Amino acid sequence: MPTVFALACHPDDIEFGMSGTLLLLQQQGWDLHYMNIANGSLGTDEYSREEIIHIRTEEARKAATSIGAVFHAPLVDDYNVFFEKETLAKIASIVRRVAPDILLLQSPLDYMEDHQNASRLGIAAAFCRGMINMPVDPPVSPINKDIVLYHAQPHGNRDMLRRIVHAGIYVNIAGVLKQKRAMLANHESQKNWLDVSQGMDSYLISMEETAKETGKLSGRYEYAEGWRRHYHIGFSRTETDPLVETLKENAFINEEYEKNCR
Repeated sequence: MPTVFALACHPDDIEFGMSGTLLLLQQQGWDLHYMNIANGSLGTDEYSREEIIHIRTEEARKAATSIGAVFHAPLVDDYNVFFEKETLAKIASIVRRVAPDILLLQSPLDYMEDHQNASRLGIAAAFCRGMINMPVDPPVSPINKDIVLYHAQPHGNRDMLRRIVHAGIYVNIAGVLKQKRAMLANHESQKNWLDVSQGMDSYLISMEETAKETGKLSGRYEYAEGWRRHYHIGFSRTETDPLVETLKENAFINEEYEKNCR
């Protein structure tokens, strides 16, 4: 059975930008794995560090369980997501154990450093999956398996310089939007925090508005998630696109984007 591993930074990042695609892959028989690198320690204006870490970890666990995904515990505090060897060794160990066919990552260019570093760590962990002299923590034998990496849209479909980012692949999530919303609703602690810290008004409405904007960018779907496929060198022996091949009519390649890849 094929496996997809969603690896993001904070609790709720997967729900905002990846969960619709996860649900569609699950419908096609894929096993799901879910991991946030950071524990959400800074996402509050009312709880202690220990309290919010517990709350957010359990919210994420509940969200993963709600869709039948295997939950992997976070590793570090918020804003401690750095590209350094200790965290990389732990993520690389998990990637080897999961041995995913698809690795879903955040955008390499996004509005905050934690997201960008999470993406970079995931790329490196996948790249060194088969290196016998790469130390991983805990030790896991290298795997000789092709893996395809996809990067989600940056938050708000914009990079840190406000420029619109167009996806290379658009996925139609209208049929699973209700489940995506229910999954995000597990993160109850974040509604008030994001309203206070980022002026996001309604937490769930913000997610739906982003999905609708992504659908508009697609020119085809009402609600969508967008993806850009990572260069295959070092990850798969041939250039393949299992996301589009699996989702068929619920995904299409943006030919305007592809013109820049030829």
